[in-house]
Amino acid sequence: MTFNWLNFRNYRLRTKLIVTYVLLTVIPMSLLGYIAYSQYTKSIEEQVGEYIPKLLEQANENIANQVSEISHLPDLLYNSSQVVGVLRKDAHQNRSSLLQDEFTINSYLSRTYINGGNPDILGVFVVSKNRVYESVKVPYRNFDLSNYSIPYGQNIELQGTEGMYILPKQTTLQFDGNPPFILLMKQLTDLENRTNLGTILIAVEVTFLKDVITKLTDKGEANLWLMDQHGHIIYHTDKNLIGTIDDDFINYPIQKGSFRTTTEKSNKLISIHSIEETGWTLVHSIEAKNLTERTDLVRNATIIAFLGFVVVSTVISILLAWNVSSPLNRLIKLMKRVEQGNFNVDLSIETKDEVGMLANSFNSMVMEIKDLIRDKYQIELKQKEAELYALQSQINPHFMYNTLETIAMAVEDDEKETVVQMVTLLGRMLRFSISNRETLVSISEELMQTVDYLTIQKIRFEDKIDFVVHEEIDARKYYTPKFILQPIVENAVKYGYVYGRITTIEITISIIENPDTRVEEVVFLIKDNGPGIKEEVLDNIQVLLESDPMGKRDSSFGLINVHARITMSFGNGFGLRVSSFPGQGTEVEIRIPALDAGNEGENNELEKN
Repeated sequence: MTFNWLNFRNYRLRTKLIVTYVLLTVIPMSLLGYIAYSQYTKSIEEQVGEYIPKLLEQANENIANQVSEISHLPDLLYNSSQVVGVLRKDAHQNRSSLLQDEFTINSYLSRTYINGGNPDILGVFVVSKNRVYESVKVPYRNFDLSNYSIPYGQNIELQGTEGMYILPKQTTLQFDGNPPFILLMKQLTDLENRTNLGTILIAVEVTFLKDVITKLTDKGEANLWLMDQHGHIIYHTDKNLIGTIDDDFINYPIQKGSFRTTTEKSNKLISIHSIEETGWTLVHSIEAKNLTERTDLVRNATIIAFLGFVVVSTVISILLAWNVSSPLNRLIKLMKRVEQGNFNVDLSIETKDEVGMLANSFNSMVMEIKDLIRDKYQIELKQKEAELYALQSQINPHFMYNTLETIAMAVEDDEKETVVQMVTLLGRMLRFSISNRETLVSISEELMQTVDYLTIQKIRFEDKIDFVVHEEIDARKYYTPKFILQPIVENAVKYGYVYGRITTIEITISIIENPDTRVEEVVFLIKDNGPGIKEEVLDNIQVLLESDPMGKRDSSFGLINVHARITMSFGNGFGLRVSSFPGQGTEVEIRIPALDAGNEGENNELEKN
């Protein structure tokens, strides 16, 4: 069947990638990996199966030599005729003689064994005619020979002359620190008259086993252990297993060689070798997966083959990626033009795969955006702009009425200076409100409008309102949206003095610059000493600030309107925050970007558009 390349071009992108990957990577690499792994596993197991038993045999020879040296340690006792003489004595002596004999033998044991040339000896015990002599390097406890099923003194009869080895699990004897040890027990015989003198027991730390076994496990990948003919582990690379029983010992099919064991959790190659002199067995166990590190030939062949496949698949993948990336690059360029505001673009792609579908969706999206801009976006902007201008131009009718009434009262009282001052302030406020249609004004102008308002209120309420202004920036240099301060101070007067019944309302206005943020900010802080805002009311205000600010208009609409105008102009990172505690006053924080004379015109143009 002929492969139709034109139809393949119209396949979905996912299908193209899957087919290409399977044909060029999955099938060949799977076959190569299977063949290489099979050959590798077989060759490594054969090599290790022949090599490890030889190492174990050599290690066993070293262990046998060490054991042979240990087995001759009891013979050192015969070098002292004085010690032999004490052992020949009858146990029934006076106390002074017994103590002298004990000192003689204990001193010899310390000198010969503990302080001698063998650092592995932990302690030496001599039992003769119900007498016990001892010398130890490490404190011990629970020395009890009753568990050996061997009587004391000259009634002992051991088979052979090499003695017997007792494991820690077979005795109650324990040394401080619980070092692993074996206990050599040998009968003492009077060489002159062939009578039994007693029994010597030498506790030897198995450090010599550790030295031999450690050399076989340099990388720590294999486990080695030494056990007796009953499966009791004398030494193990895992210290927690020393003294336990190897449960699989009876299932080992051979006494010398290698075999493989497979379970659900592991796949191991086990090699064993026995020591004829002691009947001990040295076992080497390694996971089959760890043997893969030693296949240089198979590894190199696999790498070469893999690199060959990588080169071929890379070339084909580049061609395929080019076929996909070319139209995507065109799409990226057109999207950048759309991002800059140019919607007169068209992405023409003839294929029917995912890229073609993406191109059609892009063209549809651009057309829909153009329709939305024409039909909705411009209308909404004009409505918002008209609403903002209406809000900016308004002056509270109650404020106007109360101010005019205060002026009338001042005229009646013939307070000419007060009348002139209030008329001047009110006229300046009206002129600022209706004459300037720019959305941004200098902070000094906005601040002057607010100070005029507070001055009028201070005259009305006969100095029961006090205010302070702190300017930490050049107010003439920076610009701000109009009418963002007056609604805040109106609320402070309204709820702090009029409704709050405070004797004197104190209002502090601070203007600072915050350079610590990513964008430099101008911060307005308006504080009062009023009664504060109740918790449920404050929660409601916070909800309104976080939701659509133009959706509801209640008593706090002044605050919400200020926040809405700032966020619509500069983004959600700016706006208004309110904090208050009942009885401690209220603080309102207003954040706007630091707009100086260099970018004021640009921002005004942005507001108008």
